[in-house]
Amino acid sequence: MTDMTTGMTSTGGRIAVGRIGPFRPWRMVVAAILLALAVAPGTLGELTRSLMVDAYVQVSAFVAATLLLFYGAERVFRFDIGESLKGARGWQVPLAALLGATPGCGGAVVVVAAYSSGNVGFGAVVATLTATMGDAAFLLLATRPDAALVVLPLSFTVGILSGWLIDAFAPDKLTPQSGTACDLAPRIGQVRLRDYGYLLVAIPGLGLGISQLAQVDLYATFGALPLWIGLAGTVVGLALWSTSPVNAMTHSADNPLTRMAEETSFISVWVIGAYLAYDYVATFAGLDLAALFQSIGPVLPLMGIVIGLIPGCGPQVLVATLYINGVIPFAALIGNAISNDGDALFPAIALNPRAAVWATLYSTIPALIVAYGFYLLAPDFMN
Repeated sequence: MTDMTTGMTSTGGRIAVGRIGPFRPWRMVVAAILLALAVAPGTLGELTRSLMVDAYVQVSAFVAATLLLFYGAERVFRFDIGESLKGARGWQVPLAALLGATPGCGGAVVVVAAYSSGNVGFGAVVATLTATMGDAAFLLLATRPDAALVVLPLSFTVGILSGWLIDAFAPDKLTPQSGTACDLAPRIGQVRLRDYGYLLVAIPGLGLGISQLAQVDLYATFGALPLWIGLAGTVVGLALWSTSPVNAMTHSADNPLTRMAEETSFISVWVIGAYLAYDYVATFAGLDLAALFQSIGPVLPLMGIVIGLIPGCGPQVLVATLYINGVIPFAALIGNAISNDGDALFPAIALNPRAAVWATLYSTIPALIVAYGFYLLAPDFMN
């Protein structure tokens, strides 16, 4: 039986959180608009193409490599994380926090699925949702690795402490319905030509990204190659995303190559959107966002935390983009990193709305403490 409103399918106690349908016209409209902006004449088109190349080389290629490595290892070792968490006992919360701290939303989604199956307690859910930075972690790792080396371990530590406190003072407060399981997306099946195509472009894209990290001037060294690789990767990614049957996360039974192509293309759209939004405002509207945000400095950490309460990774990628461009302080970034739950909040809401709401509200408490701790005691830290 399928609920066409939520896209959830229930069979024998199993709940599949996936697509409402394979065709999403709005995605095709968005892809068409982005491509139209890229071929526009003058400054608009030139700026758009440059930002698309930056988004692909600086973020997308690294996301593709990380996801392929992660999903490939999962397939090779045939590791059932849910069952392992169930038998972890005292290590359950730290392991859940570690999965949450893994860049992307996959680790946190695994813990949410394990909770829906009764394999982990509520403290583990709070730990993983507090620790996760979602897809914004990829952007931060690729562009500000120094900040990522502070944010990710700190979020991991805060996640562990939060989970332990929940288990100590509110054990089994929110118990999932027994016997449920969670399949997070429709099964795609065999590897498609488009997946191979995405990998074919991602390999040289990763090489360009590594070269850029090594302070190589890409255009002086490689000529027009970065432009064509970046635009090719962007076009293939938009084609994948606009015709995909997947909302965000792929099915664990699919091939690692397919999962990499699907999820990287999804993340890339949000990164492109964030890059374009910032530079369009700065270039065409003439607004000095840094000066504007500095005028409301004390509110910025709170704004980062509130945005973190919004489900999904898109708003969080925008917050990371603002930090990378020097618009908001580190305090706002760390507050957002701790309070945001990424895409893991979607299956949590579908399976247990009450638990999802409480878990994300609990994560705002340490977010406030840590964010305003940095704002008051170290206002210039990592800025």
